[in-house]
Amino acid sequence: MKALFFTREFPPYVYGGAGVHVEYLAAELAKLMKIDVRCFGDQNEENNNLTVKGFPYDNALFNDSNSKLKSVFQTLSTGIHMNAEEIDADVVHCHTWYAHFAGIVAKLCYGIPLVITTHSLEPLRPWKREQLGRGYDASSWVEKTAIEMADALIAVSEETKEDVIKHFNVDESKIHVIYNGIDLQQYQVTAATNTLDTYGVDKSKPYVLFVGRITRQKGIIHLVNAIKYIDSETQIVLCAGAPDTPEIGKEMEDAVNEVKKTRANVIWIDKMVTKEEIIQLYSHASVFCCPSIYEPFGIINIEAMACNTAVVASAVGGIKEVVVHGETGLLIPLEQQNVAPFEPVNPDKFSRDLANGINKVIADKELRNAMAKKGRKRVEDYFDWIAIAKQTEELYKSLL
Repeated sequence: MKALFFTREFPPYVYGGAGVHVEYLAAELAKLMKIDVRCFGDQNEENNNLTVKGFPYDNALFNDSNSKLKSVFQTLSTGIHMNAEEIDADVVHCHTWYAHFAGIVAKLCYGIPLVITTHSLEPLRPWKREQLGRGYDASSWVEKTAIEMADALIAVSEETKEDVIKHFNVDESKIHVIYNGIDLQQYQVTAATNTLDTYGVDKSKPYVLFVGRITRQKGIIHLVNAIKYIDSETQIVLCAGAPDTPEIGKEMEDAVNEVKKTRANVIWIDKMVTKEEIIQLYSHASVFCCPSIYEPFGIINIEAMACNTAVVASAVGGIKEVVVHGETGLLIPLEQQNVAPFEPVNPDKFSRDLANGINKVIADKELRNAMAKKGRKRVEDYFDWIAIAKQTEELYKSLL
């Protein structure tokens, strides 16, 4: 059997959880079958069963396009390029709306069964209109078309499955819940601390860690607003880059600068860090905080848990299936608006509640250590890529 992956992200160009998912799933599936990855970029490599080829995204043809529509036009163009070379796979598997148009074309033109993994859903990310303008209508149409014509859908959590049923016309029998996973050999606690030295983290003081993109979805602004309520001895390490828009990037910059006027122990690492660096940061954090306002799964939480770190996270989406409240971390209730953009009804209360959770875990060493131990055990029991790859293989087989 041979599977074809269509994806925007693949190493070395990975900036989010979907890219991490594709990287590790492809590697694990390649132990079971041939995998052909077609992605956005200039990759060109072959390693036993795994073949990776990048296709052009920064096409000069669109240099004069509307700034908000340019990425949509580039995405659709790349989707065509991905199909221009002959396809001989038994199944095509798409990841995020950026790759869905390629999957639509492959199913129609080559007659191949189409599998879609729903890493996130456009109807639940209305703030993307800030980034794409009317292009958000196009991305929503591409996603809806692909999901409703797919032969099988993979939801990364039970709640994501419910969201798919609610927002799309899909036969429930086509939806399969298969969690995200993690490489348990790679993500484990390390004693190394040179990364902390590099970024100026005081090893003698506790710190709370955030990892993620600067986007409405990840809720980082709410964590920044919570800093004034966090114990003054606790360092704040924000590993955050790749803002969705210049506007939210400026909002983040202004908020952090305001906090720094009265607090010196806020460290903002505004770039993509290596896996080695992030594993060190996870390993030595007292608490990992995930303040997302929308999160279908939240792979960053299992990365932290695998590195023996307690988690304080918003009680939304798939996070509630990953973090066990009171055992592997704390889940912070989030009362959200019923209409877009789904922000907290009371942002200051949410920020205070995040801070209270962080303070509680940091102040109680016994609780923190127990959560760290149980977190690692939960990841080992439920989120191993080996088992997830086998579930995905079985799904492919059912379509042939």
